Amino acid sequence: MKNLFAAIIALLLPYMASAQFSISGKVTNQTGQALPGATVSITNPSISTQTDAQGAYQLINLPAGNYTLKASYVGYQLLTKTINLKGSTTADFVLEGSPIGAEEVTVTATRANKTSPTAFTNVSKKDLQKNNFGQDLPYLLNQTPSVVVTSDAGAGVGYTGIRIRGSDASRVNVTINGIPYNDSESQGSFFVDLPDIASSINNIQVQRGVGTSTNGAGAFGGSINIQTTTRRDTAYTDISSSAGSYNTFKNTINLGTGLLGGKFSVDGRLSQIKSDGYIDDASSNLKSYFVSGAYYGKNNTLRANIFSGKERTFQAWNGIPDYIISDNTLPNHRTYNELGLMPNGKRYPDQVDDYLQNHYQLLYDQTLSDKLSFSGALHYTRGKGYYEEYKKDADVTDYGLTPVKYGDETINSTNLVRRRWLDNHFYGVTYALKYKPESNLNFTLGGAYNEYKGAHYGNILYTEQSAGIPPNYEYYRDDAKKTDFNIFGRGEWRLGDVILNADLQYRRIYYSFFGLDRNLNNVQQNATLNFFNPKAGITYVIDENSNVYASYAVGNHEPNRDDYTNSTPANRPKPETLHDFEAGYRTGGDVFKGGVNLFYMLYNNQLILTGALNDVGTPVRVNVDKSYRAGIEFDGRVQATKHLSIAATATLSTNKIKNYTQYLTNWDDESLVPIFLKKTDIAYSPSFIGSGEIAYSPVKGGEIALLSKYISSQYLDNTMNTNPNGFPVTGDNRYVRDRLLKNYFVSDLRLRYSFAVKHVKNIGLGLQVNNIFNKEYEANGATYPDIEGGQVINYNYFFAQAKRNFMASVTLSF
Repeated sequence: MKNLFAAIIALLLPYMASAQFSISGKVTNQTGQALPGATVSITNPSISTQTDAQGAYQLINLPAGNYTLKASYVGYQLLTKTINLKGSTTADFVLEGSPIGAEEVTVTATRANKTSPTAFTNVSKKDLQKNNFGQDLPYLLNQTPSVVVTSDAGAGVGYTGIRIRGSDASRVNVTINGIPYNDSESQGSFFVDLPDIASSINNIQVQRGVGTSTNGAGAFGGSINIQTTTRRDTAYTDISSSAGSYNTFKNTINLGTGLLGGKFSVDGRLSQIKSDGYIDDASSNLKSYFVSGAYYGKNNTLRANIFSGKERTFQAWNGIPDYIISDNTLPNHRTYNELGLMPNGKRYPDQVDDYLQNHYQLLYDQTLSDKLSFSGALHYTRGKGYYEEYKKDADVTDYGLTPVKYGDETINSTNLVRRRWLDNHFYGVTYALKYKPESNLNFTLGGAYNEYKGAHYGNILYTEQSAGIPPNYEYYRDDAKKTDFNIFGRGEWRLGDVILNADLQYRRIYYSFFGLDRNLNNVQQNATLNFFNPKAGITYVIDENSNVYASYAVGNHEPNRDDYTNSTPANRPKPETLHDFEAGYRTGGDVFKGGVNLFYMLYNNQLILTGALNDVGTPVRVNVDKSYRAGIEFDGRVQATKHLSIAATATLSTNKIKNYTQYLTNWDDESLVPIFLKKTDIAYSPSFIGSGEIAYSPVKGGEIALLSKYISSQYLDNTMNTNPNGFPVTGDNRYVRDRLLKNYFVSDLRLRYSFAVKHVKNIGLGLQVNNIFNKEYEANGATYPDIEGGQVINYNYFFAQAKRNFMASVTLSF
């Protein structure tokens, strides 16, 4: 019997040795909340995985033996478990909050939390990865509430735009690791200068309204708070490639060392995106890299980020004239691009925008005690580039030249090529001190000092006729300097189920610019502005996952560069002020997460283009006394079954200006003809914005998702198509007649499937079909109406968006 038993054991030993088991479980915090994206790893062999949306993980194909498991998550302490694996088993982790708030202090100082009395949406790295086929960052935020996105080239690659609650990018505050990203002068955010930044983002918070105090430009419609790559404990390499319509290609390599010696890590990314664009000659060639190195001490973290973007895009920023886009007999009526067309019918080959932007960030977090922590950042951004363009019949006097005489002929105008440069430096410091003396009380003191220096100048590269222009003639130059100082204090006090919030910010701006003085001479001059931005709110906590809130906030916003340089001190516009009232309810659970938010945004002195000209004949924005936006927002996600989820957002709003006067130029007598409106819609402000996503996972690792977006009609100016009395509109076509963007409804289909094979942690396959129903629509436009021959003539331009198109991707993770 002993011999028989020994023989059976000997026969089974090879099988037992080769048996493969698994370890699975869930990672939560001390309140039981799932931690999606947490890292669970073993060291021998080196294998790691990340938890899903429910905090679940699984490590498979493991032989029997002893294993040391580690679970980590940003802002929580590392937890280790030892397991003697004899068969498939379960190991759950409950993580405790880290006293250092690993790498989060800098970012959370300007962020809302789940009980903050403001409207916000958090977008995770996983959400970004699902949709990152190569389109610009605004398109990856398209499913967040109250957002409208558009693309100059029509397919989301190259220059793109984003509006939140109808407010354009110059009124949306953007920070990267708490550091301002908005251009200091125009106040816009140009994500084309950071191609594929989404591949280096850990998470984003999108706030709507004034929101919490932040650094940089004032948030007049919302804010986008970006946190880039954070700690990953195990080494990794991700190789991703996408290809699709309009010769669009995206190639990205992400790699990292993991945690070295428990102290150091290095992460890097290299990307290139190319596309011909949907619009004719609207190609993009975008390159970028991201490098991040970090040191993790016992009570501190030091991280250095260096990232850069180089863009060369052919210009498509004028849109398509209405008479072209409405003419179905023309083969390119939806893709026509007039920029750079020369008299011979060919396009100037270098009608491009070419810009390089380098970013350097040094981020430091320090735990001073169990109640006090500090974060600070030094930053420097270097930008230089130009746009080059062919100009027909350019008047030589516009370039500071005197017409040249050749015998009896005088050269007053010529075809020429010009290059307009921007050469700038932006640097400064940000900081935040967080103090939590008691569990129900916390304070944050934060702020920043930033300085901008920008040189604007232009060269003439070529003239068709000799107009007395020397080679590389510089026809203008002006310098600008702007300093921006702010300090804010925020406190939160919990009294039972009631949380009181207060947030006070002081901001001081000094701007030196080259502009017109009272005598219409261009001279260096300056403006100093002081803003006080108070905020207060109250939250009632129903339970751990649900609360109701209300808040009042004040935001102030300075005029932009053009407002200053295109005016004299006599008609210079005043800063804008926003009084923002918000109230809402939100809840979060395993089955349903969502909320509803009411907002009323009352503006004083909002800056609006009216068609009027200043005392030097330039169209300017002027302050309108009273205007407002009021509405209701909804967003929610239902996990209907284990395999099916449904999400939706909706915004219903009214957006009005009171007692508004628009001016049309009457070229018959060079007069200005007024249009007075007691109440009118604010331009580019749809009354309804809705989105939806239905996602189904038929198999493990697979997903089919249908994403939809509806935008109601919106006006291109503030007249609601009203014209002066006695001046009929010319033309029969609706595009010629209306200064209007039609409503549109578009849907995208997204397919994802991921699996693992030997030596490859994950293989991800993806396909996204955009605009699957082949809808013809325009997401943006511009209008320049005037009066000619006794009739109103609308010069309308529209940005046509791509019809049905696709992108396919493959990602290998090692």
